[in-house]
Parts: sequence; structure tokens; C-alpha cells
Amino acid sequence: MDDCIFCKIASGEIPAALEYDTPDVIAFRDLNPQSPIHILVIPREHIQSLMDLGETESDLLLSMIEAAQEVARKTGIADGGFRLVTNVGPDAGQSVPHLHWHVLGGRMMKWPPG
Repeated sequence: MDDCIFCKIASGEIPAALEYDTPDVIAFRDLNPQSPIHILVIPREHIQSLMDLGETESDLLLSMIEAAQEVARKTGIADGGFRLVTNVGPDAGQSVPHLHWHVLGGRMMKWPPG
């Protein structure tokens, strides 16, 4: 999409310090972190949200999981624990209409989160 900020990051049009980079998935630090470690994992392909995934995206989902695991290891939060979150739609707080996962850690998380 022409006006999607995450598509622009994925294409390199907007620079970002990538924490993870493959042909299908990238990860980068959130500009408004909600925890000491807050990394976004996104597919390069524009998919609006979790509700727009189908059977054909199973490989992409696995790639996103691998990305989340790798950034958790790389940032040192894998052993202590981290939270993996996706917001679906505006009522859930999805502010960018491009599928993305938040990898949050580096502090004790509280429950309930919302």
C-alpha cells in the first residue's frame, strides 16, 4: 500500500534499524516503546490484520514466530520471558493497519494488560 508506514519501512523507503531481516519478515524497534524491549515483527507483504490471514499464509506465520524467537534471544529476554501481542482492529488499539506483532520484555509484565 502506498500510504502504509510499515510497507515503507519494509521496502527501505523509510529507514529503520532492523533487528531481524529476511525476504518475508522484518523486525525493528518501536518508536514509542511500552517496555524496555519493544520490537515490532511485520511481514514485508501488506496484510492488514490477523483477520486477513488464510491457509496460504502458514509459512509466513512460522517465519514471524521464528523472528519473534530470534529477537527475544538477541535482546536477552527469551529466558526471563516476554509478551507477544497483536492488536486486531481499532477497538483493540491497532493503530497501523498492517499485521504486526509486539515483542515486549525487559521488565515484569502485569495482568490484565488492557
